[in-house]
Amino acid sequence: MATKNKIRVVELFAGVGGFRVGLERAPRSFNILWSNQWEPSTRKQEASDIYVKRFGTKGHSNEDIAKVDAKDIPDHGLLVGGFPCQDYSVARSLKKSEGLAGKKGVLWWEIHRILKEKQPPYIFLENVDRLLKSPVNQRGRDFAVMLASLSDLGYVVEWRVVNAADYGMPQRRRRVFFLCYNKSTPIGQALPKDLSNRVLKDGVLAEAFPISTAGNAFREFALNGNLADITEQFNTGKTAGISPFQNAGIMVDRTVHTIRTTPNYAGPFTTLGGILVPEAQVDPSYFVDPKDLPQWKYLKGGKREARTNKETGFTYNYAEGGMVFPDALDKASRTIITGEGGASPSRFKHVVQTSGGRLRRLMPVELERLNMFPDGHTEGASDSRRAFFMGNALVTGIVERVGKVLAARVKR
Repeated sequence: MATKNKIRVVELFAGVGGFRVGLERAPRSFNILWSNQWEPSTRKQEASDIYVKRFGTKGHSNEDIAKVDAKDIPDHGLLVGGFPCQDYSVARSLKKSEGLAGKKGVLWWEIHRILKEKQPPYIFLENVDRLLKSPVNQRGRDFAVMLASLSDLGYVVEWRVVNAADYGMPQRRRRVFFLCYNKSTPIGQALPKDLSNRVLKDGVLAEAFPISTAGNAFREFALNGNLADITEQFNTGKTAGISPFQNAGIMVDRTVHTIRTTPNYAGPFTTLGGILVPEAQVDPSYFVDPKDLPQWKYLKGGKREARTNKETGFTYNYAEGGMVFPDALDKASRTIITGEGGASPSRFKHVVQTSGGRLRRLMPVELERLNMFPDGHTEGASDSRRAFFMGNALVTGIVERVGKVLAARVKR
């Protein structure tokens, strides 16, 4: 397929290129023509360096996105990105009741600024699933502000919370993905009268990740008022502690249809044991030092003990449950965290037992495999930074599956 026939893509908050890796596995369908990766408050831009090493410098921006003029970003058909989770509220301007003056969720509003200027037909975004429940005193408010702002720009939004392991992938990583399409597009113009069909059967996300309702019913509600109104009034009072947004849904013209669903997948599964390198290839530094084993067991184990705050002297009772130690090899892995690197004992780092009975941590190439990156994708950085990158990344197999379905729909 010629480049001119591919869907032109802009990748924001690119990290080491997770969206790009996934989309480029959707054969000959996407052309990533511009990307941006900037890590604030640090001199070394290691993620950007990895991105350039893998994909080249053409069309790559290593600049604070807030300083990039939206007019300098190429026109594109699809904008993608996994943006940081912040506070997306909108304060009222002193001069007028609408607008984004006083905005706090800085990076979301940078996306919004670019969308307003470029109006791409399609958007594909990723965030932590707690976005649907934040903040704690107005559950769901932040997502409501985002949905309303997208609707005001002319977009329909489908969303789904996907745990990669539920669809055969090697890591239990739960994230919310939302796919937006302008109402002027063929997908936007083909909305069924019964929107439940778009969520459960006919939508891009429904085709990529089949689901069941498990007997649950849709809930419908409107997002009324300007963005400042939603910030101040959404889900207040007695309902504030429970988010109205379920793990699947669609928003059209500021009306939300949402439902609790369960995965409906019967294909093969990849386990943690299935991605491990042979023991003979493991760097000796990754094996657990026997003298550290008691600390590993303590941190991984259940606790019920008195602790004292060093600053205040206040004593309190602390309790937490035990974790499987070592990690089970016959299941998908636990979620990778950014602190996965380094030899020091930790409650949250993965530890596996080899066929020879030795305990060891996961190597960078194995962390890459858990996110379905190519082996060696992050080579060039230190092992601890490689682990950090994978803790920040997404499971690229999810992007691949959505990309294939979206490309087929766009070409119909």
